[in-house]
Amino acid sequence: MGTPEFPDLGKHCSVDDCKQIDFLPFTCDRCTQVFCLDHRSYMKHNCPKGNRGDVTVVICPLCSKGVRLNPDEDPNITWEKHVNTDCDPSSHEQTVEKKKKRCPVTRCRELLTFSNTIRCRDCSVEHCLKHRFGPDHGCAGPKKPESRWSSLLASAEASISRLGTDLSQKLQSASGGNVEGNGKQSCGKVTVDVCPKCSRGFRDPVDLLKHIDKDHHGTSKA
Repeated sequence: MGTPEFPDLGKHCSVDDCKQIDFLPFTCDRCTQVFCLDHRSYMKHNCPKGNRGDVTVVICPLCSKGVRLNPDEDPNITWEKHVNTDCDPSSHEQTVEKKKKRCPVTRCRELLTFSNTIRCRDCSVEHCLKHRFGPDHGCAGPKKPESRWSSLLASAEASISRLGTDLSQKLQSASGGNVEGNGKQSCGKVTVDVCPKCSRGFRDPVDLLKHIDKDHHGTSKA
């Protein structure tokens, strides 16, 4: 074994059927014996301590927690210790409830997990991949905003209602005519809509709204 210059170079494989000399031997970190390239693994040389570093975890059916088995201890003893000290069945019920989240589409029983859940950007409801598009889950879509004219009309009516009798008395004293309590001035058979901002009269309500939008920047507050 070795050479005259390096007498300690190389070692024989510890496997009885091999005994091959290897100049770059492998030392097993479990049994500390020397092996050749072909027998360096735990399985190849049947290492008696090869399973020392293996990690085996069993999921408890009562609490859904992982129980790590100790290679130097009977699994039954490890299990009994877990049941008597760390097992909490109530946590398992909570976990099951969380896992029951499914796609809300009728007749779809697909479980919603991290990888197959899509939140619709219109209705903000989570669905499975199969029903991720709006037509597939009957998406109602986002709430449509009110039109500009509807909002101006509502604002004008609210302002006229707040002004009430004070505005009517002001117009009556200035024009000497009859003014109704809803912000409209009646001159014979002609009804005039009054701007609550500047008291300007308009025969056509559409002209009043255009006036509010153009001259008062869309607000009718006095």
